[in-house]
Amino acid sequence: MTRCQNPFQGFGLGLRPQHFPDILGPAGAEATAGVDWFEIISENFIAVGGMPRRNLMAVRNSRPMAMHGVSLSIGAPDPLDAAYLKGLKDLVDLIEPAVVSDHLCWTGAHGVNLHDLLPLPLTEETLDHVAARVIQVQDVLGRRIVLENASTYVTFTADTMSEWDFLAELTRRADCDLLLDVNNVYVSAFNHGFDPADYLAGIPADRVRQIHLAGHEHNGDHIVDTHDAPVADPVWDLYRRAVCKFGAVPTMIERDANIPPFADLVDELDQARRLAAQALDGAAA
Repeated sequence: MTRCQNPFQGFGLGLRPQHFPDILGPAGAEATAGVDWFEIISENFIAVGGMPRRNLMAVRNSRPMAMHGVSLSIGAPDPLDAAYLKGLKDLVDLIEPAVVSDHLCWTGAHGVNLHDLLPLPLTEETLDHVAARVIQVQDVLGRRIVLENASTYVTFTADTMSEWDFLAELTRRADCDLLLDVNNVYVSAFNHGFDPADYLAGIPADRVRQIHLAGHEHNGDHIVDTHDAPVADPVWDLYRRAVCKFGAVPTMIERDANIPPFADLVDELDQARRLAAQALDGAAA
């Protein structure tokens, strides 16, 4: 399976409807000067026309774009949703994204979407199941997909491997790539008591195509991935370590609630750019 040939580098933001006036307004060129690319939530634009489609294409005409889904349900027991895959393929053909991603999870069963990213038992049986479904999706789309590590709050007694070992083997069997969500690594490490450095060490560097950063809610004895706050300091520290291992991977910030002014997100993205440059300079020294 070939990689996308579109250039994809630098630092991006998740594209949200609140951003369109800033991006497409008279000062759009100045407002977006610090944003190298945008990532859309795929489901927001599948089979959508009118003004949302026109806004999408106006942004796409000025920046590279990535697609990030929440409904693939790659680990579910039900057959893959053919109608959803067709809509996804149509959107891929329209905007020619650099990356098409979703999550290592399941989101429902028996035709019911629970609208949550639910964890999988980390077993050989699950690995076989997910790898076969990834290959099926890639055959439909005609390209590699990129799977993200989701934040998790429970584990299974049936687990026989770590999540990082599962992901590493999945990329080998299915020839897919990885979206490393650094915040999710931190959240899951805290919730389950493992060392996030072990997670980074177990991920194959040549498979990491994109990095996500986001905020979370710390509740003392557990952390919830909320995407409603700035990136926390421990996540920034872990991001530095990730850059030291994986290099200059395209990085973006997700914000889905309590969305601040667009300029504030651009400032936060500049922090990611500065930290990455420092990490790369240190690694080269």
